[in-house]
Parts: sequence; structure tokens; C-alpha cells
Amino acid sequence: MTTFDKREEGFEKKFALDEEQKFKAEARRNRLLGLWVAGKLGISGDAASAYAKDVVAADFEEGGNGVVRKVTADLGAKGIAITDAELGLKMGELMAQAVVELKAGK
Repeated sequence: MTTFDKREEGFEKKFALDEEQKFKAEARRNRLLGLWVAGKLGISGDAASAYAKDVVAADFEEGGNGVVRKVTADLGAKGIAITDAELGLKMGELMAQAVVELKAGK
């Protein structure tokens, strides 16, 4: 194996690890978002955990837009208005929190 091949293999492994970390961070962010929205909806305990799982599942089923669509619709159904900007800001905050939690091994 040449030095170039070793270097290429190293970059490929780093890319795979980065993608895995990104996936985990997004899933954690979506769970945190689900818990936050559950609180806004007056849901607590096991029901809040179940709702958070539904939010994570929406990402798997429809991609990132599925999460936004679900929480916006659920909040709207309860008469709770949230703008795209507010939701985007909250998702950004929760992504930062998710990354910190992952790095801390939580």
C-alpha cells in the first residue's frame, strides 16, 4: 500500500466517522426537540418520551423537513404559533447541545 493509498484510506475513515457523528447529533437534536415541543403541548413523562420518538421517526420517514412539518403541525393543532425562524433557532440551539452531549459521552 502506497502512502497515497494510506492517506486516502485515512480520509475515508474520517469521513465515515464524521457522517456517523452527524447522524447521531441530528437524531439527538430531534429527540431534544421532541421533548421541547412535548412540553409546549403539555405532554410529560412517558408520553413526552413517546412523542420525542415520533419526532425522530419523522426524520427517518421524511428527512429533515419531516421533523419541521410534524412539530409545526402539532403545535398549530393546539393553537401554538411558531415561526420558521423561531423553530430554526431552537433547532440550532438543540444541535449545539446535542453535539456537546455526544462529545461528553452522554
